[in-house]
Formats: sequence, C-alpha cells, structure tokens
Amino acid sequence: MGQARGFLSRVLTLVAKDIRIEWRTRDSVVTMVVFGLIVLLTFGFAFDMAVVNVGAIAPGVLWAAIAFSSTLGLSRSFSMEKDRGAIEGLLLLPVDRSTIFLAKVAANLMYMGVAEVVLVPALVVLFNLSAAHLGSLLLVVLLGSVGFAGVGTLFSAIAIHSRAREVLLPVLLLPVTTPVVLACVKVTNSIFAGFSLDEVAHWLVLLVAFDVIFLALSALLFDYVIED
Repeated sequence: MGQARGFLSRVLTLVAKDIRIEWRTRDSVVTMVVFGLIVLLTFGFAFDMAVVNVGAIAPGVLWAAIAFSSTLGLSRSFSMEKDRGAIEGLLLLPVDRSTIFLAKVAANLMYMGVAEVVLVPALVVLFNLSAAHLGSLLLVVLLGSVGFAGVGTLFSAIAIHSRAREVLLPVLLLPVTTPVVLACVKVTNSIFAGFSLDEVAHWLVLLVAFDVIFLALSALLFDYVIED
C-alpha cells in the first residue's frame, strides 16, 4: 500500500508540473480547442442540415475533430523539455520511466478532456442533436481518449528525436489508432440513433482491450524509445 501511494504521489507531482507549465503558456489546450472547432465548423457548413441525416455523419465529424486536435496536443508532450534541453533532467529523476510515462499520459488526457468538454457540446448545438444520452457518449469519449493518449504519448517520445516530429507523429499515430477511432464512431453512431450500449458491447470490449493492451505495451517500451 505504501509503495502504491508513493508511486501515485510521484505521478501526481509530475502531472502537476506539466499542468503548471501548460497554465502559463496555454499552447496545447488552446491549439486543440481552436483546431477542433474549426473542423466542426467546416463540416457543419459543408452539409445541408435540412437534407443530410446529421445523426449518421455527426459521429465521424466528432471523432475527426478529436483525433486531429489531439494529435496536435500530443505532438507537444515532450517538445518543451526537448527544445529547452530539459529532457536529460527529466530522465535523471530518481523514478521509474513508467512513472514519467504515466504522468505524461495523465497530463495529455487532461488536455484532451478540456478540449472535448468544448467540442462535444459544440457538436450537439451545431448539428442540433439530442443530449439525452450524453452520459453514454462521455463514457465512449473517455475510453477513446485513454487509448489515443497512451499510444500518442509513446509515439511523441519517438518523434522528439526527429527534426520532422510534427510530421512523423501523425504518420505513426493515426494508423495505429484506427481501431479506436472506428470503434468510437460505431458506438457514438448507435448512441445518437437511440440504441443502448448493450447492442454495441463488442465495440466497447474492443475499446477496453485496446486501452489495456496498448497502454501496458507503451509503458514497457517507453524506457527504450525515450533514449537518444
């Protein structure tokens, strides 16, 4: 119990450090929110809402906005430490590398959560959708975000060693997270159509399995990819 409490304390300390830095700059969150809203507005004005079945296209629009905006935020996971030469200091901390990884994942999840708190209501208003099943939708958003943040944090650690890291991260991340996006779109579509989560339980199982497997694999591989 004491070891678990100490591990959690170290993770929270590193998360607090990242949040303080983000609070001062607001680079990641603002960029994610603005880009996500641009995606929603672009699709919103591209379709004739009186003709198109908005319930069928809204899930794809939402997850396109979340995926693209999250990729922008994830690209900055280690960029500040790398650009300021602080990555070596981070790695010299007397903690396991998995502690650093989980702290980065938690911080990225918070940034994504702030963006999603804006994007989900914006989608509901823009596409004139019902908010009756908002609780189920938030569960799906959480599961999708965990998988996206876990894999994205690992690939961000890989990409910082490249001068083209802004280009490399999407190339690595989006193909691997395709199952997450597809599952989230399917479940979100069923939610907007009024179906219960029991009818798409297999997609939820896929999401949970992806989150557990890839989060564990990413934590194990992080020690190797973060080194120069």
